[in-house]
Amino acid sequence: MTKLKDALILFAITLLAGMLLGAVNEVTKEPIAEQEALRIARAYQSVSPKAATFEQSDGVKGLLEQAEAILAGSGQDLGNVLIEDAVEALDASGQRVGYVIKATSKDGYNGAITLAVGVSEDGTLEGIDFIAIAETKGLGMKAIEAPFKDQFQGKMADALLLTKNGAGADNEIDAIGGATYTSSATTNAVNAALCFASACRAQ
Repeated sequence: MTKLKDALILFAITLLAGMLLGAVNEVTKEPIAEQEALRIARAYQSVSPKAATFEQSDGVKGLLEQAEAILAGSGQDLGNVLIEDAVEALDASGQRVGYVIKATSKDGYNGAITLAVGVSEDGTLEGIDFIAIAETKGLGMKAIEAPFKDQFQGKMADALLLTKNGAGADNEIDAIGGATYTSSATTNAVNAALCFASACRAQ
């Protein structure tokens, strides 16, 4: 009888804990989603500073549905990169000034790395911003800082090449010392974004 009583008490405690956890999750879910949306909006603005608004046209939406095939047909080894979002960047008059692509590489040292990548109408890489990254402090996390992050700004190439010997050409990116996985994952994500932006510009 005592064992049954203990089991019932344990069941009641577990049930109550589950209900409380569910309630907390419901309360926090919306604020967390709002913070995530704000973080993404800030990243988009930082990589396309001339934009006043961001919109997803039917054409871009259609290309998103074909994103995997577009990357596969690029002729590049892009690793495990996903194009998660793409929008047109519009100035205050409604004129398109470029595109912002949200790309995620699953090949980071500690997991996925998600970037916002801004590409202007003429194909110039306007910049990158990290939306999600959890690399090693003092090594891979150097990706979010200068000089690595700033190397991408102003580049104009179909694809960027990662080098460990110092970037000597316009299409080269100098890797972070001791953080090859992070450097490669970031560059792959950027190259995937450039490829997708090219498809957007060609439509």
